[in-house]
Amino acid sequence: MTGVHDVLLLDLDGVVYVGPHPVAHAADRIAAARRGGLRVAFVTNNASRAPADVAAQLRDLGVSAQAADVVTSAQAGAAVVAGLVTSGGAVLVVGAPALQDAVTDRGLRPVATAAHRPAAVIQGFGPDVGWRLLAEGAYALADPGVVWVATNTDLTIPTPGGIAPGNGSLVAVLATVTGRTPVVAGKPEPALLIEAVNRTAAAQPLVVGDRLDTDILGAVRAGLPSLLVLTGVTTVPALLAAGPQQRPTYLAADLRGLDAAQPAATVLTDDRSVCGTASAAMAGDRVEVTVADGGGDGLDGLRAVAALTWARTDLGLPTDVTGLNVAALVPPNESGTAAER
Repeated sequence: MTGVHDVLLLDLDGVVYVGPHPVAHAADRIAAARRGGLRVAFVTNNASRAPADVAAQLRDLGVSAQAADVVTSAQAGAAVVAGLVTSGGAVLVVGAPALQDAVTDRGLRPVATAAHRPAAVIQGFGPDVGWRLLAEGAYALADPGVVWVATNTDLTIPTPGGIAPGNGSLVAVLATVTGRTPVVAGKPEPALLIEAVNRTAAAQPLVVGDRLDTDILGAVRAGLPSLLVLTGVTTVPALLAAGPQQRPTYLAADLRGLDAAQPAATVLTDDRSVCGTASAAMAGDRVEVTVADGGGDGLDGLRAVAALTWARTDLGLPTDVTGLNVAALVPPNESGTAAER
């Protein structure tokens, strides 16, 4: 893959780190990719943190990063607003200071009340967003001519204390009050990835993520190839059940897959597929897998099963994967994440 693409658009949580912990092999594989001539952008739906803060966290985890390497949904949202309103216009910011900075960087004027008659409302997660600021957003959005952009619509966020409301939950508050629907910048909508492509001047970018419903779907919507790594939340059953819009171009256990050539999985008939040294075949409605000498990087069996399962799903044919030995299809995962389940 490193010989085909020029820029890696890397998701963060589940790809580079999981919570406070680095993902095994991520830092050294990112460094190796750079030595091989690839450029790297770290692309995040998080709109509450400034790029410099994200870069500092990455450096603490052993990943070389500068603020210019980070692309956030706040920046993408501000770019969307800038394309819809007059330069210098007032924008009501319902979010964190990092979102205000992104608006300012686009030549717009952030404000905090509807009394300023804003041309747009931009909404992103901020831990200090409260009733008064949400109310100002509702007042402004009562004017149907005011543009409404949400940086992302993630309903929840993980915190040290547990799962908490995310920006999507607060967007739902304004949607309920106003009866309106915002333009969304973050994944799985394409604006964030397009912003990353524009900022990096990428000619052949590769989106790398761990989530089918944001990273891979976002790549498909943006018309970009994608690599799913099994170091985050995606399980094997979820991968095999993926619809056409959530199927990755490539599959790897972790970022070491960037160095590996991936054999294409070929569906030979509606009951048999092959990939490298592996094959998948139907025995009635059940899938059986055969893998010779480890199947390359250990994932050829899973690639063959996925190709066959997806093809049969698209044809409306039954495919029972409940009897598959998932542990045999996925190499041991040093990050202890969801793939082996």
